[in-house]
Amino acid sequence: MMRDIKDSDPEIYKVMQSELNRGRNGLEMIASENYVSKAVLQATGSVLTNKYSEGYPYKRYYGGNEFVDISEQLAIDRAKKLFEVDFANVQPHSGSSANMEAYYAVLNLGDDILAMKLDHGGHLTHGHTVNFSGKQYKFHAYGVDPETYRIDMEQVRKMAHETKPKLILAGFSAYSRELDFKQFKEIADEVDAILMADIAHIAGLIAAKEHPDPAPYCDIITTTTHKTLRGPRGAIIMGKEEYATPINKAVFPGMQGGPLDHVIAAKAVALHEAMQPEYVEYIKNVKANAKVLGETLVENDVDVLSGGTDNHLLLIDITKYNIGGKIAERLLDTVGIFTNKNVIPFDKRTPFDPSGIRIGTPALTTRGLGTSEMKVIGELIPRVLLNHESRDILVKVKEEVHEICERYPLYPNFDYLK
Repeated sequence: MMRDIKDSDPEIYKVMQSELNRGRNGLEMIASENYVSKAVLQATGSVLTNKYSEGYPYKRYYGGNEFVDISEQLAIDRAKKLFEVDFANVQPHSGSSANMEAYYAVLNLGDDILAMKLDHGGHLTHGHTVNFSGKQYKFHAYGVDPETYRIDMEQVRKMAHETKPKLILAGFSAYSRELDFKQFKEIADEVDAILMADIAHIAGLIAAKEHPDPAPYCDIITTTTHKTLRGPRGAIIMGKEEYATPINKAVFPGMQGGPLDHVIAAKAVALHEAMQPEYVEYIKNVKANAKVLGETLVENDVDVLSGGTDNHLLLIDITKYNIGGKIAERLLDTVGIFTNKNVIPFDKRTPFDPSGIRIGTPALTTRGLGTSEMKVIGELIPRVLLNHESRDILVKVKEEVHEICERYPLYPNFDYLK
């Protein structure tokens, strides 16, 4: 039972080692991915995975939770302090389940919600028809201005007055500009709507005070913990005190059973890390890298939506290269630049092969890359897209990528068996 994974399950060990090597030999630019610390890895793989702890700290169904209670309470207290909120529930397993639980807590099935269009930067749980959200609630969608590619707040206000939603959602998965939570709150108040923020992508920026704060304006805030927050895969629901009880009931027993105590401990570790001065410096570097990357892409005649970024991500329109996002993603993969295909506003192509790719700087910044490397990468990406049929150029780009990776090793001296 106590054998190392290398001996007990060599097939899975090989998968883990291969994934580590994949990361080491490429540049991770998927905006929703990051590299956690050794401490977060240790907590996620700890003995806390053995415990069953239905309920909440000091109010459990099972016995023997005296130490798990301490861990979860630390995560709660740290989330409340970091994001300056009245309450925090750290048990949600994912961003999608957190959004489901938030809706379930304050809405009835069929209620109206106003949220961002998926193809303009929103998320599946913001009302897509294939998702539970679009099936169970009546969503209305606001979008971006076709000229600026920024959220049209007057359209938000107009639609809010027309549809009278019970909840307005401010949040995105592919939008490169800041959210004006104050203005969203003004609109929500005008129509007597609950204001919810999905800050999954920008939680780390908010924690470091590098993005406007939703806490003074939003009733409910959901976030994942594994993007810019640089924690384990999971989520948190936070907000104003009046929503604490319905949220807690929606999570347990409404949607979930026993929480993932090892992941909650890892959330506590990540939240603690986010309170340190070096984390603030990290987030500032994430933004600086994204800004320089965007500027370099524009200088190289790449169509960057909205002309740049205020946060950690960029959305690129690749129409001019006469290839779809599916091929672009695959081409960049072959040279060791990891991105994801993404729909863009007013996209004329299918979501399975859209007109855009999404890139971000959180993982590369964690790895230590700076603005000088962003300038190089900002030249390599269009070189690949422009010369996608030239094997010689692709080989050369791959060599340059490898040189960068060698200068900034990922998890140096890391061993799964230690």
